[in-house]
Amino acid sequence: MFTGIVEELGTVAEVVDQGDAIRLTVAADTVLEGTVLGDSISVNGCCLTVSDLGDGRWSADLMQETLDKTSLRGVAPGDRVNLERAVTVDKRLGGHIVQGHVDGVGEIVSRSPSEHWDVVEISLPSHLGRYLVDKGSITVDGVSLTVVEARDASFTVSLIPETLARTTLGRRQVGDLVNLEADVIAKHVEKLLGAHLPAAPAALVDDEEE
Repeated sequence: MFTGIVEELGTVAEVVDQGDAIRLTVAADTVLEGTVLGDSISVNGCCLTVSDLGDGRWSADLMQETLDKTSLRGVAPGDRVNLERAVTVDKRLGGHIVQGHVDGVGEIVSRSPSEHWDVVEISLPSHLGRYLVDKGSITVDGVSLTVVEARDASFTVSLIPETLARTTLGRRQVGDLVNLEADVIAKHVEKLLGAHLPAAPAALVDDEEE
């Protein structure tokens, strides 16, 4: 589990194509402190398992499922990535509960810079819309953010100077892809309430499918 508070910007050092998988090696500093083989590190919001480490680098193996469902399929040497170690029980939960399980990939639709912050609009996969509310939480590339406005097919966030300086979101441009994770509490609430809510009338379901 993570908090969505990025600890450092790492640099992709190597990407080795293994056919139906890749081995990703990242150069880092802070996240290597106290890290051992088998630990979890979030890379742009995707929870990865440390399979090798040493000399200021660590590696993880990304299976085809991860490549299909996240923006990590497009990483290349030299790319900067957001890194966060798994949270410990004695750490403050500065963001919100983040699993590191990417729910979908969005696209930067627009950026509106101002003197002190940037307002960024991001497209939203249709199946995630029901989990977003104004002033609710969402994770974008591993960064815990507050939704400014939840729209039908997108949402907006305001990026403060700290976020712009310390994460990849300060560099993302229109058209770039980002990993999204909806608030897990919203997903659990939906499932728990679903068993107690009346089912939609059959005729209505048929009309919607048509």
